[in-house]
Amino acid sequence: MKIKKSFISILVVGLLGVSISTATAQEEVTIKTVKVRDGIYMLVGSGGNIGLFIGEDGTFLIDDQFAPLTPQHLDAIKAVGGEHPKFLINTHYHADHTGGNENLGKAGTVIFSHDQVRERLTVETVSKAFNMTTPPLPKDALPIVTYSTDITFHINDDTLHAFHVSRAHTDGDSVIHFRSANVIHAGDILFNGFYPFIDVDHGGSLKGMIQGVDEILALANGETRIIPGHGPLGNKAQLQAFRDMLATAYKRLNLLKKKGLSAEEAVGEKPLADLEERWGKGMFTGDKWVGLVYNGLD
Repeated sequence: MKIKKSFISILVVGLLGVSISTATAQEEVTIKTVKVRDGIYMLVGSGGNIGLFIGEDGTFLIDDQFAPLTPQHLDAIKAVGGEHPKFLINTHYHADHTGGNENLGKAGTVIFSHDQVRERLTVETVSKAFNMTTPPLPKDALPIVTYSTDITFHINDDTLHAFHVSRAHTDGDSVIHFRSANVIHAGDILFNGFYPFIDVDHGGSLKGMIQGVDEILALANGETRIIPGHGPLGNKAQLQAFRDMLATAYKRLNLLKKKGLSAEEAVGEKPLADLEERWGKGMFTGDKWVGLVYNGLD
């Protein structure tokens, strides 16, 4: 899978908590609408993939990318017959998934998240991996309904079960399962086709990512459609391949850590060289990724 440099740069910016400019949003970003099932869509622009569910009970949104893109998101929702979002759930706290919160919250959208997402959004956060600082969000951008383990929505003739995955991409990740439609929004538990960013500074871990993927795999079958946090619409086979890559990396890096190697020494061992052709064409090369996740191993 080829990833454009513009995608990579915007993704990195989003993960670091920096908003893109209005000019960039208007001139460079086009929102693509991908049909997943009847009434369910994936909106692709810059930042994390948005899940959209429309029906007679109202419009339900999963994540919202960046603030300058909100008008384009609303146009895309309207184009497929939806209304202004009634509900929004954030899969985690990163700005490329929560940047539109304030716009939507001010307009009356009810925002949901795991407890830890709201906690992260209320304070300044620092990413040591990228030497970046993100300020707290204003009141209108904050989730007003939070949960510690899970929450269930009965809407548009389906049951949506959102559940917390511990210490995976962050410490506040949620996965959303459309039980009737057989659709799963994995948030950033899945980067479909490339090495994932794991926010070890804020509770993420490679081991937790594997466990999170296992929880999703247990819900999926050959017909399940999986909306990843980043990358193209996926399926169970692609999720399994992603899991296999993570498990291979975990095993190899753990062996190096048990030998007492530092992160720099582990990178020098080139432990993922044979995985690079398939997984290293996204935002991280294998060397860079090893350097980011190694100290977070447990």
